[in-house]
Amino acid sequence: MKGNNKKPIYAFTTWVRRQPPKMKAFLALLSAIAALLFLRMVVNDHDNLFVAAEAVHALGISLLIYKLTKDKTCAGLSLKSQELTALFLAVRLYCSFVMEYDIHTILDLATLVTTLWVIYMIRFKLKSTYMDDKDNLAIYFVVVPCGVLSFFIHPTTRHYFVNRILWAFCVYLEAVSVLPQLRVMQNTKIVEPITAHYVFALGVARFLSCAHWVLQVIDTRGRLLVALGYGLWPSMVLVSEIVQTFILADFCYYYVKSIVGGQLVVRLPSGVV
Repeated sequence: MKGNNKKPIYAFTTWVRRQPPKMKAFLALLSAIAALLFLRMVVNDHDNLFVAAEAVHALGISLLIYKLTKDKTCAGLSLKSQELTALFLAVRLYCSFVMEYDIHTILDLATLVTTLWVIYMIRFKLKSTYMDDKDNLAIYFVVVPCGVLSFFIHPTTRHYFVNRILWAFCVYLEAVSVLPQLRVMQNTKIVEPITAHYVFALGVARFLSCAHWVLQVIDTRGRLLVALGYGLWPSMVLVSEIVQTFILADFCYYYVKSIVGGQLVVRLPSGVV
């Protein structure tokens, strides 16, 4: 019976895999729209989606803690992604303190503390298992463009100029902070279970965050964009949320495919992520 249940799923995933890139992109967009409509119907307060995104991110970090303490290895993890995550969280935490202290501030603080612990474990305790040769995406390729973009496109609120630039910087950096982790997976081609669960959790968290912004814009009929300021900044906030979601969409597809197929590890074909 279980084998028969898997046949339609296997047939569907095989059909999707054989489709041209444009059709895959259309199917991904269609799935995202369906998920947004579902969330809009079942979630009354869409602010809860942002809290849920933070909670899922924290769950992903918890999986990393389990991996580092139980398995005593950091193989397959990107130290650079963790450092970029700590950087954008630290900047966002500062902006939250000086601009809009709320529940998100507490969640960011907890996530930052755990991320710093993960960095400490990779750098010092488990350094011998760190795949330095695979984690080869230069950080400045990520940080510098975000810094330049934040200088020219940032909020137009009444806060201090530097704070507005920092706010924009953490938004842009969050969108691309996972790129070094994707490079590591691209280099290894095989992602062990806990690392795969962690990256999938990031994908879910970023989709929920993106859904939060999109649904808020829809609910306010665009007034939220006006509240964020004028110029390119409101659009860039939405673009950043969408980018960070679709960056992980390809991996999430292969993750679900592997789970449905009963595989313990995620095997990535050439050209993915």
